[in-house]
Amino acid sequence: MSLSDESFQLRDLQTLEGHTDRVWNVAWKPATGVDGVPAVLASCSGDKTVRIWEQSPSSGSFQCKAVLEETHTRTVRSCAWSPSGKLLATASFDATTAIWEHVGDDYECVSTLEGHENEVKSVSWNASGSLLATCGRDKSVWIWEVLPGNEFECVSVLQGHTQDVKMVEWHPNMDILFSCSYDNTIKVWAEDGDDDWHCVQTLAEANNGHTSTVWALSFNATGDKMATCSDDLTLKIWGAELLRMQSGDSYAPWKHICTLSGYHDRTIFSVHWSREGIIASGAADDAIRLFAENGDGLVDGPKYHLLLKKDKAHDMDVNSVRWSSAGNSLLASASDDGTIKIWELTSLAGHEKPPQ
Repeated sequence: MSLSDESFQLRDLQTLEGHTDRVWNVAWKPATGVDGVPAVLASCSGDKTVRIWEQSPSSGSFQCKAVLEETHTRTVRSCAWSPSGKLLATASFDATTAIWEHVGDDYECVSTLEGHENEVKSVSWNASGSLLATCGRDKSVWIWEVLPGNEFECVSVLQGHTQDVKMVEWHPNMDILFSCSYDNTIKVWAEDGDDDWHCVQTLAEANNGHTSTVWALSFNATGDKMATCSDDLTLKIWGAELLRMQSGDSYAPWKHICTLSGYHDRTIFSVHWSREGIIASGAADDAIRLFAENGDGLVDGPKYHLLLKKDKAHDMDVNSVRWSSAGNSLLASASDDGTIKIWELTSLAGHEKPPQ
């Protein structure tokens, strides 16, 4: 079955209300929504809170299970679960990153990471959960080592971006860190021996990069391709020869594969690649777009095509789109309209889910 644009619909399952300001980000808790474990979603907002939502096994609808408040004093901009799902990290404009642990029915703030001069914009865990990265308006990227007893130690402060750093994201299966910025670039950071991190590549306009702020990036399941999105109204797909890197042979540079333009007419804030290979984008035009790789393998043809467009997905800017990692075809979106929406991608041919 090929992913052609006629055969799918994005079904609006539920609107989650409760935040009293714009919702910046959503994050699905790992290992939930599968094997009888109810799906769990975290959301964070300009209302200074984080909300934890859980899907009811009987009704299938999501309910707010916890509100994490009275810790951050300003906007909570980003949230990320550790790979085990045991900890939740939240990054805030109050210049701190909070670490929350699920204890019984409650979430407790067990650690607060301080060091950034001002707004922290993004937080990301590496694949093993041993490292945490944060970035912010102070143009820096911090790498923290996760120590026993919920202790976190800063092992490196990376300077290199010349403007506000919008997002950090670890590679899905290697300890290589990626950051994107208001300076229009994506930087790739790697460790050289003993906690000595440095920039190994910068993807800029000169090498087919973006011409305005890069807001977000996401990897495909195998980690050999990356999607980026920007204020320049484009999505870009990049590729690297992963085997070369994994063999420890040498660093394999990321190269531009293609640019997707003309699909959003305002800033693209979010991009996320599903495990099934579908790219979702969310933008300031209130729309969500889905893309898939062409199956024909034609060398000269477009390599990706529009699978589906959902105009007026929200009443205001779409700040975040995130596929569930459970392979259940669920997509969550967060918006300036204060809501989170849960969508299901279904096939119009008999309403089956897309190929897993």
